[in-house]
Amino acid sequence: MSSASSDIIASINKDWALQLNITLTEDELVEALAIHLNDMIVHHFSQLITALYRIDVSEQKIRQTLRENPQADAGKIIAHLIIERQKQKIKTRELFRSRDNDIDEDERW
Repeated sequence: MSSASSDIIASINKDWALQLNITLTEDELVEALAIHLNDMIVHHFSQLITALYRIDVSEQKIRQTLRENPQADAGKIIAHLIIERQKQKIKTRELFRSRDNDIDEDERW
């Protein structure tokens, strides 16, 4: 069980108005997020779709993954995709941050 990044958990807490402990392992994060997502699937589906669109989780990827795993817990599938997307965002931010540090101070905006 690997530890989930506190940046990922903080971002998920912000995006989903949750208060998950930042010391969760990635498996624990998936479980906690899946519970919330399954509740949204049943009771607040349109809000779920809006939130997934806002955080840029591919609808096509969700549909494909759900189709390929019809017996799997939909909340867990979506949780994995959300975590994957958060990891991509953090990696991209770090890449641009390090790239910006390589720019001469006179060249920066």
